[in-house]
Amino acid sequence: MVSAPRLWAVVGATGTGKSDLALDLAEALRERGNHAEIVNADAMQLYRGMDIGTAKLNLEERRGIPHHLFDVREVEQEAAVAWYQPLAREAVSGIHERGGDAILVGGSGLYVSSVIYDFQFPPRDPEVRVRLERELEEQGVAALLDRIRALDPETAARIDPRNDRRVVRALEVLEQGGENHGAALPAQPVLWRPHTRLIGMHVDRPELVERLDARVERMWESGLLDEVAGLREQGLERGVTARRAIGYAQALGQLEGRLTRAEAIAETQALTRRYARRQVSWFKRYGGLEWQRPPVDVRSLLEG
Repeated sequence: MVSAPRLWAVVGATGTGKSDLALDLAEALRERGNHAEIVNADAMQLYRGMDIGTAKLNLEERRGIPHHLFDVREVEQEAAVAWYQPLAREAVSGIHERGGDAILVGGSGLYVSSVIYDFQFPPRDPEVRVRLERELEEQGVAALLDRIRALDPETAARIDPRNDRRVVRALEVLEQGGENHGAALPAQPVLWRPHTRLIGMHVDRPELVERLDARVERMWESGLLDEVAGLREQGLERGVTARRAIGYAQALGQLEGRLTRAEAIAETQALTRRYARRQVSWFKRYGGLEWQRPPVDVRSLLEG
């Protein structure tokens, strides 16, 4: 047994087997007498009903391991990392208070970082946000990016111009005179918990691309279109975050007749591959990250 409860973070690109490793790790810890529970760090798995497109494990697949922060938002609600951080840390602290190890699992880099590092958030102003979102609709994202470049070229250089929400948020912070983390780690990240171990799942790019393309095909075969049709009735199209999720936005396009099935699948595959590349780049910056290739010998991890 370890002398103090530990926080494990299982991270990496989508499709690399993070969920399976987290379950295997929890079971191995329990076999050694260490209680273990899992905490979600995938932004889209926070949403109730978004199952097929996020590869969310159902209850039967969770092997009796307690899971936290799954299905805690409705699709019309916004999921923001500043909202997520205190809930995730509360879940981790609760597990530790019960004497268990907490296993944080997910590929949403900013969400993971907000939990494991001493991560502070810049200021918010709802009125400024509403005004900027109106300007986004009227002027387009390019105009807002030009303003960011004038205020802070460094932030403009690293922000994803396709991410409207990130552009608006960056400008909201800059207009208030705040320092913008953009989409980056703190300059000198400090761990939130001293007993933290970072495990990264890695699959070589050619194999990962093949896995991801096949997974997207399975999403449609498994009924993603029906899932999205049902979520529309629950307000998916009103959601700021959920409706833009990769796969869900394309399924909406197919339901609305803007995309054919083949086009929706191809676009989802391309965006998923691009997203996986960004995830790998993000996690490569983590100091002390232990990269593993599936299948992972979990017991060797525990010996390390």
